[in-house]
Amino acid sequence: MRPSIALYQPDIAGNAGTILRLGACLGLDVEIIEPTGFDLSDRALKRAGMDYLAMARLIRHVDFEAFEASRRAAGRRIVLLTTKADAAYCDVDFRPDDILLFGRESAGVPQAVHDLAEIRATIPMEGGARSLNLAVSAAMVAGEAMRQLHWGRTA
Repeated sequence: MRPSIALYQPDIAGNAGTILRLGACLGLDVEIIEPTGFDLSDRALKRAGMDYLAMARLIRHVDFEAFEASRRAAGRRIVLLTTKADAAYCDVDFRPDDILLFGRESAGVPQAVHDLAEIRATIPMEGGARSLNLAVSAAMVAGEAMRQLHWGRTA
């Protein structure tokens, strides 16, 4: 099992497409929790994902309740990436079954979702900076999880 990247009600098709491409290249599932701010067949999603969308393993959840039911049934842990955390993502001990959850570009996740996360982590930034692009953040955190879990290395 490998971690998955989950997007909570994403607003921007280009970010979701880029993350689907990232998931395809790294062998990670990408879970999209609807509703989204765009049509999942949107041209921008296809443009950002390019021909990698055929390789991507997209899991769609009609709402957060469906996502949560699926997660609980599988016994998986939520690692929420948020600006409202003190722990740095590099200090998280990632597990192969983690779900790396990212909030909406415009609003993050609601407090109820925040409270469900077993781990809340942030990407440290310079003072005055509010947030990174969603796709950049997902790549940074997925890369750290991969490094910790020794993906792609032979023993």
